[in-house]
Formats: sequence, C-alpha cells, structure tokens
Amino acid sequence: MSAQGTPIAASKTTGTAAETPKGAWTVTFLLFLFMLVNFADKIVVGLAGVPIMTDLKLEPEQFGFLGSSFFFLFSISAIVVGFIVNKVATRWVLLTLAVIWALAQFPMVGTVSFTTLLICRIVLGAGEGPAASVAMHAIYKWFPDEKRTLPTAILTQGSAFGVILAVPMLNWIIVNHSWHYAFGALGVVGLIWVCAWLTFGKEGPLENTQVLAATETKIPYVQLLTSRTFIGCVAATFGAYWALSLGLTWFTSFIVKGLGFSQSDAGWISILPWVFGATVVILTGWISQVMMARGYTTRVSRGVLGSVPLIIGGLILAAMPYAPGVGLKIAMLVVGPGLCGAIYVVCPPMLGEFTPASQRGAILAIYGALYTLSGIIAPNVMGTVIQRAGSMVDGYMTGFTINAVIMVGSGLLGLLLLWPNTERARLTRGATPQAAEPKGVVSLT
Repeated sequence: MSAQGTPIAASKTTGTAAETPKGAWTVTFLLFLFMLVNFADKIVVGLAGVPIMTDLKLEPEQFGFLGSSFFFLFSISAIVVGFIVNKVATRWVLLTLAVIWALAQFPMVGTVSFTTLLICRIVLGAGEGPAASVAMHAIYKWFPDEKRTLPTAILTQGSAFGVILAVPMLNWIIVNHSWHYAFGALGVVGLIWVCAWLTFGKEGPLENTQVLAATETKIPYVQLLTSRTFIGCVAATFGAYWALSLGLTWFTSFIVKGLGFSQSDAGWISILPWVFGATVVILTGWISQVMMARGYTTRVSRGVLGSVPLIIGGLILAAMPYAPGVGLKIAMLVVGPGLCGAIYVVCPPMLGEFTPASQRGAILAIYGALYTLSGIIAPNVMGTVIQRAGSMVDGYMTGFTINAVIMVGSGLLGLLLLWPNTERARLTRGATPQAAEPKGVVSLT
C-alpha cells in the first residue's frame, strides 16, 4: 500500500495515533467558511420571510412550500455527488458546488416572481445538498479517526456562524435597502470563497482514493445501509433537522408575526438559537474527544452523548407553548432546538468508524440525503398548520409541539440503535480483502 494509505492503517492496527498532517487546520478553516456561506444562503429566505410574503403576496402555505422547495433536489444531488467523491478529488467537487451557490443568488437581485424565486431555491438546494457530506469526507482525509470529533465540531460550527455573522448584515440590508440585495450580497461572498479555495484548498494526504478503492476490504452497501448505527444516525438526525429547517424558515416570521417584534429586533433575536447551538456543538466535540481519550466506548462518547440532548431538547420545546411571558417562550425556543446540535457532531464520525474509507463519501451522502428529507416536510407542515389554525399564534404553537414530539422520538431511537463500537467487527465478519494494490496507480492529491 502507498504511503498515503499507511497512517490510517497503522492507527487502527497498532492503536497508535496517526499524526495530523501540516495544513490540516488551514483546510479545516476554509471548510468552516464553506459551511458558513452554506448556511447564510439557507437562512436568507427565512430572515426575509415577512418582506417576501408582503411583496409577493404569499399565503403561509405558499411560503411553507417555498421553504420546502430548497430540499426538492437536495437529497438526490447529495447521493449522486456522494458516489462521485468516492473516486474524484473533493477539492474540485467543493469548488463546483460553491460556484453553483453563488450563481443561483444573482437572479434575485432584480424584480422576481414567485416562480423565479422558487426555481432559484431549488437550484441552490441541489448545489448545497452534497455540501456537508463532501466537506466531512474531505476533512477525514486530514485527520485519523481518534482526532475527528473536534474538526467535525468546527466544521459544524460553520453553520452556526453562518447565521450569527450573516443575520445582522443581511437584516441590515433587508431593512435599509431591499431583500433582493441580500441575495446579491451572498452571491458575491460565495465567489470570494471560490477564489480562496482555488488558492489554498488541497486534498488530504492520509487517504488515497484510487489506492483504497483497489485494496481496501469492501462491505456491501446493503449491509452498511441497514446496520443499526446507520439507521440510528438517520433517525436521530432526522428529528434534529426538522427543528433546524423550521428555524431556518419560520423562526423570524414567528418572532415578528407571532410575538409582535419588529423586523429589526427580530433579526437580532434570530441569532440567539445559533449562538446557543454553537456552544452545544463545540462542547459536544470537546467532551466526546476527552471521553474517548479516557477510554469510554464510542457507544457512550458519541452515541449516548448525541442522543440524550435531543430528548431533553424535545421536552423543553414541548413545554414552550405553556410558558408564561414572551421572554421565557423565546428562551425555551432557543434552548430546546439548540440542543439538537450535539447529534451533528457525533454521527459522521460514528459512520466513519465502520465504513471503509473508499465507500465513506457515498455513505455520508446517503445519510445526509435521508435525514434532510425532513427539510421538505417540516416547513410545509408548519405552513399548513398555521393557515388552518384558529389563530396564527395557535398554529405556530401546534407546529412547534409536533416538532417536539419528533425530537423526543428520534432521540429515543438514537439511544436504542447507536452502537458504532461493535458495528465494524460485525459487518466485516467473513469479508475478504481486495487484491493487492495495482501498479501504476496515480494519486489524485
């Protein structure tokens, strides 16, 4: 096997920790910015929800459909690109995705119809569907398994900071200029990231895609996709993403129309869930890595650590409609869904534990494609519930209660099914290694 393949193998067979290559943290920072842009693109429709509904004369059900449209091609694109990155360098795939994001924003700068806005969001969703899984796959080429939780947490932080940093700036543009220019600003930022990635982005040296494809022991995809840990990750993250997609689409509108705040004030309040969520993600990544260093199994240090906050968060959200006062309602709406962030940190490393590296891109993509299906359902359900409720506030509260039930249920499934520490041995029992590395294999890095 080539030198690029040996660090991972050594760490798994001898128990020694592979060193982190030089440049790993630079690439991590660039991919952190990649996810920052990704989530800024996602949040803009929810942030500008009231102006968009006013200008385009949309009913809540139509706006819910607009929020869901982002996910129409999200999962399909994620799966297709996931299989591509099993064989193609992630550097060029990430570059292509970022170009699509940027170009999809510019049509909204001028006067647009609901149809144009809808089409652009569908195209953007197709470009962003593979983003998280490809970025994770790219990061794991720079870090061995025992060091992946913290970089995963940092990468996940890009989503929170994408909202924390983007919301004040985008909201200022929306309030002082127009929601149209907010989309244009995101397009420019996307192109700036493309230039930075062209200059500094590199492929990780710990794994050689072609060599691994030729030499690594394969596990049939049907076994990987029906393993209890894979099913548990999908189920747990499905509930977390239900909460996330509601926050992206409906949180600001609820603050304005449900609680009576101004658009300007709502912009600042909309940051709070992401500040809290960022704290949860960083703490989860750090605690998980410390627990692993102290000898806890990944069942505990990843599976249990990610599932329990989902259950607690769901219970807090379920109590929110009965809380007295606006301030307490906002606090519970921030803390409940914010606890979901823990599951995003632990699931990709758990899947990476038992998935062969040459198949990991596809598995992470399929995982992402399945759990993000809740992004199609959740905004639409909320819009329908609001439109058919006796009052708008009652509709919001019913929608959040549905979210709470789904969070608790998904957390319980995660607690029951996540056993990554025993999964690889069970899946590889009886498997035979591939033939020796062929001569003449050229590295993609």
